[in-house]
Amino acid sequence: MPKKVQSINDSPLVNMPSSSYIPQRDLYKTPALETHHLGVDFGGLRAVDDFNLTIGATEIAGLIGPNGAGKTTVFNLLTKVYEPTTGTILIKGIDTHNKNTVQLNKLGVARTFQNIPLFDNLTVEENVKLGMHNSTGYDMMTGILRLPKYWKQEKAAHDRALELLSIFDLQDKADWKAGSLPYGAQRRLEIVRALATDPCLLLLDEPAAGMNPSETSELMENIVKIRDTFQIAILLIEHDMNLVMGICEGICVLNFGKIIAKGTPDEIQATPAVIEAYLGRKKED
Repeated sequence: MPKKVQSINDSPLVNMPSSSYIPQRDLYKTPALETHHLGVDFGGLRAVDDFNLTIGATEIAGLIGPNGAGKTTVFNLLTKVYEPTTGTILIKGIDTHNKNTVQLNKLGVARTFQNIPLFDNLTVEENVKLGMHNSTGYDMMTGILRLPKYWKQEKAAHDRALELLSIFDLQDKADWKAGSLPYGAQRRLEIVRALATDPCLLLLDEPAAGMNPSETSELMENIVKIRDTFQIAILLIEHDMNLVMGICEGICVLNFGKIIAKGTPDEIQATPAVIEAYLGRKKED
């Protein structure tokens, strides 16, 4: 069983007005994410209902729940794949109403997916560079004519890509085709590409899916490393409870589109409603 990963930034959680908790170190910083009464309907069916969550500026948080609980739907709401029916989403205090997915990314929201959407025929480095579109500083004509500004920024992008790849020890595979990487390495590359967009909030959708215990343990360490290095917030959906309980500071539990519990890992593991959601109601004699 992977050990709990410790961080130099470990700190207790403090109560927030929204009944959420954030790490004490983030108390006087603008939260990375706030949602108020968030909900969405599909054809009269309320898929997510009254979802209220606050995530601190440097918090690692978990969103868990049984299959079909609405976790990926929440991610799609946070990234404006779906437009909320009700409620408000704030990213670093900015209301995202009427913003689209591209604008959300420019605000600092990046995500990964359950199915890995890499460009298989491009190199590992090229996949990372595609994530740097927010920081590209030359126009089309400069690129076509290969002016000095183009070469300067291409060199900076190359150096940055290798720096990011080194987080997961992928720098030596920068020239490989992305599709030739093993499955676990492809998952890590997707995280690197998301980091290339320079997010303040990184959403990880089942990052440990398909990984063996050794890879999962390494992933845990790297998620904490990412938070500590870039000083960003991370929200992850994950079914591997060892990973969730090992690195998440605050956990939100969703069932049938509604929050049934919030708290620290110890509190969540001791909550009867959570146990019932995962294991079912115990039959009475």
